[in-house]
Amino acid sequence: MTSHSTGDAYKNNRVGPILRAGEVAQAAIQAVEDDNPGKEIHVEDRTAYIRIECDNECILTRASMENALGRPFQMRELEINLGSFSGQIDTSPERIRFYLAQRL
Repeated sequence: MTSHSTGDAYKNNRVGPILRAGEVAQAAIQAVEDDNPGKEIHVEDRTAYIRIECDNECILTRASMENALGRPFQMRELEINLGSFSGQIDTSPERIRFYLAQRL
């Protein structure tokens, strides 16, 4: 039998953005699903913010955000709505990558 406690909640390999709720956050959910095929996407809606996570690596591209929003999109717009993130981050004008350099 496995026991889970709140103190162990951080012990996972999930990475991804924590975004202010709104249009960009909703588009990011769809974009993460499109950009990370075959991965289980974890979405936690806390009303004021939305946590989007994948195991080990989470990619979010400008093209997928544009498709989800139906309009042109610049990655800096995501950064404005990014309250926090889990993992490490690597950014470029075309994509943001959340990842773990070391797994638990």
